[in-house]
Amino acid sequence: MTRTLLALLGVALAVVAPAAASEQSPTLPELERELICPTCHETLAASSSPIAQRMRAFIRARIAAGDTKSEIKNKLVDQFGESVLAAPPKSGFNLLAWVLPLAGIVLAAAVVGFLAYRWSRGRAAEDEEEAVGPPAHGRFTLDPELERRLDEELARYDA
Repeated sequence: MTRTLLALLGVALAVVAPAAASEQSPTLPELERELICPTCHETLAASSSPIAQRMRAFIRARIAAGDTKSEIKNKLVDQFGESVLAAPPKSGFNLLAWVLPLAGIVLAAAVVGFLAYRWSRGRAAEDEEEAVGPPAHGRFTLDPELERRLDEELARYDA
């Protein structure tokens, strides 16, 4: 039990530690992937517009000054607005951009699961209705019309 708990704690630290280190000492390529050029609407990494070059210079200067990733992003958001962020913030109304796709996936899975269950139950009920059970003497009974047609077919082959 304690080994499992320690293993889970180790995995959690391995996931959180790089994010914390990234926040304190961001790199230009990392921020270029997380910010969008306001004129061409591409990430800074892909953009070659003059404003993207000025943003890169600003980011380099702020990194050299020791700013954290969130401080740099906040300064750019103050200057250009939230549209400069590649991913919407996970708060307020923008939280819907993160929650709705997950809710849609869960809802779609529930609908598919319900329909599959209903389809499988419907097939089982149809199979039970079609099956003709053996009577008390151990033989299967046929519909009288089918039995008559079978007798006619067999009589043609016997003659």
